[in-house]
Amino acid sequence: MSTLSDLRELTPQQRKVIIASFLGWTLDAFDFFLLVFVLKDIAEEFSTTIQSVTIAILLTLAMRPVGALLFGLAADRWGRRPTLMANILLYSGVEFASGLSPNLTVLIILRAIYGIAMGGEWGVGASLAMESIPPKIRGMVSGILQAGYPAGYLLASLVFFLLYTTIGWRGMFFVGAAPALLVLYIRSQVEESPVFVARQKEAIRPNLWQIMRDNARLAIWAILMMTAFNFFSHGTQDIYPTFLEVQRGLSTHAVGLIAIIFNIGAMLGGLFFGMLSDRIGRRKSIVIAALLAIPMIWPWAYGANAIVLTVGAFMIQFFVQGAWGVVPVHLNELSPDAVRGTFPGVVYQLGNLLASANATMQAGIAAHYNGDYAFALAIVASIVAVAVALLAGFGFEAKGVRFGPAQEVPA
Repeated sequence: MSTLSDLRELTPQQRKVIIASFLGWTLDAFDFFLLVFVLKDIAEEFSTTIQSVTIAILLTLAMRPVGALLFGLAADRWGRRPTLMANILLYSGVEFASGLSPNLTVLIILRAIYGIAMGGEWGVGASLAMESIPPKIRGMVSGILQAGYPAGYLLASLVFFLLYTTIGWRGMFFVGAAPALLVLYIRSQVEESPVFVARQKEAIRPNLWQIMRDNARLAIWAILMMTAFNFFSHGTQDIYPTFLEVQRGLSTHAVGLIAIIFNIGAMLGGLFFGMLSDRIGRRKSIVIAALLAIPMIWPWAYGANAIVLTVGAFMIQFFVQGAWGVVPVHLNELSPDAVRGTFPGVVYQLGNLLASANATMQAGIAAHYNGDYAFALAIVASIVAVAVALLAGFGFEAKGVRFGPAQEVPA
């Protein structure tokens, strides 16, 4: 099992790549989750329903495969580093524009464009990191990278907790433009992936469509697994703040505090199971995390008071994001070498597309059962936890596979 002490063996440049990739995903997730805290307030300002506002989440998720494909192709052709910088600038600019939305239609359109940018970041950042580090610590670094997702949720929770009453929902989006500053760090401190640089010497360019056809079984399985994974994540996160506010009647400060706590659990879970996967394998780690999430559903959704809900939320996110902590390394190791900038991001985001109706679906289930958000959360989480365990457990694995020409893989 890899340990945090292994990070000391990395070169300064390898550490900078990890930092840049982690922050890119953290700040992308931060921009996404700002919206989930203000669904009720946006609905009130635009005189509509919460379910209508969740269409913005649906379209953000639905457009992510487009971004994964476009930015992935760019990364495989022109490099991970410049593509990552362009991606961050786009999602930061759209986030700022979201705060200027005059009506719900404009907001929904902007969030769809934001989805394109969000869809591109994960695959490009993960491939840059995975191709720049030693194979023996890929699982741990995978956990660190995926911890960026709950870290972004945590940042959004802090902004909501500390600033919302002062800046309102529009100000939340203005703050969300700050990630653009990360581009300066990447430009000055981060080098291109050594695997990509080595591949540029090859005369033949990869054909994505031919590679996907040649790996059809792998691609179909990966898309199905990532569909279950995305229902697992979004089904336990996106409407949870709304559930706490609307059904349990908690204040915005209480909701923000609970979100801070459960995102700490998510970060710890991703790191723990990422490191565990370096010892016992990617599939086993995912299965264990997914199955252990099931007993946590009851206190998370039906806890008798705020303390029980908080403990349940901490534990379920420890296991949900624990399973997710293995995903970056798992998909990158399974990816055909020539399209690593594209393949992981595309299968991940196609899964997102298939799961994109989650928030609207859960809001609809809750409305059908007289506002019972707890039931909507519990039923989805129960089903997808089993689905994740089955799909991962009976799927593929390529733990420790070498990337690129042997002499170009980081030692």
